[in-house]
Amino acid sequence: MCRATIYEARNKFSSLVKLAESGEPVELTRHDKPVAVIINWEEYEQKCKKKSFFDFLEKTRAEYADVFDDPDFDGIPIPKDEIMDEAYIKKIDEMWSEE
Repeated sequence: MCRATIYEARNKFSSLVKLAESGEPVELTRHDKPVAVIINWEEYEQKCKKKSFFDFLEKTRAEYADVFDDPDFDGIPIPKDEIMDEAYIKKIDEMWSEE
């Protein structure tokens, strides 16, 4: 990894960008402390790629396939204090009906 101060980067920006384009990350420093990195576009896209909920769901299903495929698996039990009873439903209805 190439290292440059912000002052140097200001004066050599084009050459540092070319270096990053070639695949070499460039670390920018201020008072000898790293503050930023210049990387090429492909590396940025790979690091910042957001996964959708469906990707997460598919990964989870694959990871726990043995659990989901078990015929005795009846789902994850809901704790009793989280089950919506009539009092809870009534309270929610009252909250939504207030104006």
